[in-house]
Amino acid sequence: MAAKPSIPKGTRDFSPLEMAKRNYIFNTIREVFHHFGFQQIETPAMENLSTLMGKYGDEGDKLLFKIQNSGDYFSGLTDEELLSRNAAKLASKFCEKGLRYDLTVPFARYVVMHREEITFPFKRYQIQPVWRADRPQKGRYREFYQCDADVVGSDSLLNEVELVQMIDTVFNRFGIRRGRLKFEYNDGIGTGAVQIEANDKGVSFRDLYIGIKDPWTKRCQLMAGVFNRPFGHEIGYSTSGLESPERATIIQYFFPDERDLGAMLTLRAKETSPIGFLRLDAGLFAGNSINRETDSRKDFIGRLGAEKKIGNWGKWGAGVSYYNGGVYNPTTTAYELQDKKFIAVDKGETGTYMKREYIGLDAQFSFKNSWGTTSLRGEGLLGTQPGIAGSSKSPNTGTRPANEPENSLFKRPFIGYFFYLVHDIGTTPFSAVLKYDVYDPNTKLKGNEIGVENSLTSKTDLAQSTLGIGALYRFNKHIRVQAYYEFNFNEKSDFVKGYEKDREDDVFTLRLQYKF
Repeated sequence: MAAKPSIPKGTRDFSPLEMAKRNYIFNTIREVFHHFGFQQIETPAMENLSTLMGKYGDEGDKLLFKIQNSGDYFSGLTDEELLSRNAAKLASKFCEKGLRYDLTVPFARYVVMHREEITFPFKRYQIQPVWRADRPQKGRYREFYQCDADVVGSDSLLNEVELVQMIDTVFNRFGIRRGRLKFEYNDGIGTGAVQIEANDKGVSFRDLYIGIKDPWTKRCQLMAGVFNRPFGHEIGYSTSGLESPERATIIQYFFPDERDLGAMLTLRAKETSPIGFLRLDAGLFAGNSINRETDSRKDFIGRLGAEKKIGNWGKWGAGVSYYNGGVYNPTTTAYELQDKKFIAVDKGETGTYMKREYIGLDAQFSFKNSWGTTSLRGEGLLGTQPGIAGSSKSPNTGTRPANEPENSLFKRPFIGYFFYLVHDIGTTPFSAVLKYDVYDPNTKLKGNEIGVENSLTSKTDLAQSTLGIGALYRFNKHIRVQAYYEFNFNEKSDFVKGYEKDREDDVFTLRLQYKF
């Protein structure tokens, strides 16, 4: 029997249906780019190696697909060179060309070659495939498409504004509720990223950072800018892969936007070291999420984590996190619990701070079995959370009105935790999801102790929990459908209107998600 034909790993065929979808996306992008005055160019699939080499660092050069010369490419080689088996040296002898690694270097070469024909500032875009000799894996191909738009010949910051507007227009054309576009740079030592989010509220930056790795092991790094805070596991878990519509309640309350402005040091031993599975992240952050900085105080955040594979069938991870910071109080008083009610505490002058302190534990475990792959994740937080009377969320600004007691700080001891059970059913594109989520904003008060007259307690101090059941269907690596039902429960109090019993606030979510 003849062997079934195949294609190289890391490449793929596109069916007529997939082509129709892809062409619609590409044509929409082209229309928007043309509207903003960008002109399309194309460059050859192959470039001279002299153009490509040295532009991506040592790691990037290793990922270049080199093309051997035609004819007798051994004729210029000595027996000594052939016997040396030095791949890098031999390749330089009989390879003069390579497949393009990205679209930026070919564009730079194009500008230099055609500078006499170009009118500056020159606004160009390209949508073409690129090739990288990387290890193929889920979501990572050796051949894939890039879409680039650049302006050369101008140093005006208005160009940056226009690029953001253009991205926002593209997302609006597709009817995307929330879309993110991320640009990354990595030369093995230096790293950086810019991630832009467009949603119904406008366009904003999600990531904006640079990093430097140690040149020896490349496992230790210093980062600065706006990036994910190193607390727990779920914050760093991509929303594109999240099995529930939203993050856990306590993460939404305490870490809105997930990111913050700061500097962080990452320490990891060599992979061959007995402690190579450990990772320490620690840094100083503004404490205002991605909002404007309002004071000179910084918050400390750190996590010691571990992650290790178990043969070919499983993987585990765990971590302990710590947060120590402060929240600005714009009034002369703050409120602390005494005898089941909040009592005003004189803080003297305005501009004082109340301590914000969290301790977190997280654990993850996944394993393959005869029914598919099962994953378990859990995370818990406890500590002290300063918030205003009407919300246990941490105020992330120092410009709140100085009204008392509405905008004074209230000190609340809290606890929150959540668990995920996710099962990928066999080799099918289906996954089943079970999630249990609990948040108690004030552990010192229960039931009818909340809402008592003159206690200054309210619905803000009531605990809440959620049981979520859902299913995922993945059409391919880019498109998935999520169905999810949440049973919401609340702590009950006869003294809080509308919370004498469980509220009828269950939620059903049906979501179509596209990732490119």
